[in-house]
This record gives sequence, C-alpha cells and structure tokens, in this order.
Amino acid sequence: MIRLAKKAELLEILSITKACTAHMIDQGIYQWNEDYPSKKAFIKDINREELFILKINRKLIGCMVLTPVMDQEYEPINWITENHNSLYIHRLAIHPKKQGKGYAQKMMDFAENFATRNNYNSIRLDTFSKNVRNQKFYEIRGFKRLGDIYFPKQSEFPFYCYEWLCKK
Repeated sequence: MIRLAKKAELLEILSITKACTAHMIDQGIYQWNEDYPSKKAFIKDINREELFILKINRKLIGCMVLTPVMDQEYEPINWITENHNSLYIHRLAIHPKKQGKGYAQKMMDFAENFATRNNYNSIRLDTFSKNVRNQKFYEIRGFKRLGDIYFPKQSEFPFYCYEWLCKK
C-alpha cells in the first residue's frame, strides 16, 4: 500500500534512508551522506503532504517525495516541457533488504499514475551519475536524460536530470 507518510513514521523513514545510504556507499556510490536526506527535509515533506510511503504486510519498506516545487538547481536544465506544471520525484528509497523485488517499480507506477491523474505535463527527477543501476531503471521506464546538475554537499560528481512525459 502506498499512502502519505505520517509524522509518527519519521524514524522508520530515516532508518530506511540511512540503510540505503550505507548500502550505496558499500557499492562505491556516494549519492547520499550524513547531510542528505535529512530529518528536516522529511519533516517539511510530511508537512506539505508530499512524502509517500510504501508498506508491505504492515512494514514500511520505502518512501518517495512527489512535489510540484522545482528546486533552483534544476533551472539551467533545458526541459522538454515548460516549467509550470511538472511533478518532481525526490528521495525515492527502498530498504536494501527489499530491493530487487519490484517495489521501486510499484512506487514509480504510483508516481506516474499520480502525475497523469493530476494533469501534470511531466515528471522530473535526478539521479547520481555514478549510480548506473538507477539510470537504467529510469531509462527503461521512458525517462529521457537532459542534462547535469551539481549538489556540492553531496558529491563532486554530477547528477543527471531526467524527464518523463505524462500520457494525456
């Protein structure tokens, strides 16, 4: 079941993202760190009703943010659609022990259906340039790579920006 997160679930959400951070670092992927994703960001996401969780058998195993707010880092990208009606995905995470079972696909199906139902033109996101698995995941789903951005507090390497057009 995918639904909006509750404040009472914040520690579980942070536990998942910390486990994902450690798992990526073990693979030499320095996409997330002690500064990101942060508790402060997740509180803001919950307050704006933009943080969704995935529960399987009553156990929280994943999360993602769906927001209409474009971060300023995305401004230089030459997006396919205009900048006024897109949905942005951030902090998509599936607990490492549950990865490879199709749960990220379920989360993305939810996001794509949510965007289409709510009349967004597109979905936009970024993924780390050293995370080839994520790049393939999004490209297989039809996301188009459009450009690079940098998050200096996270890495010296770029993050690739992707966009997916909603079916109208």
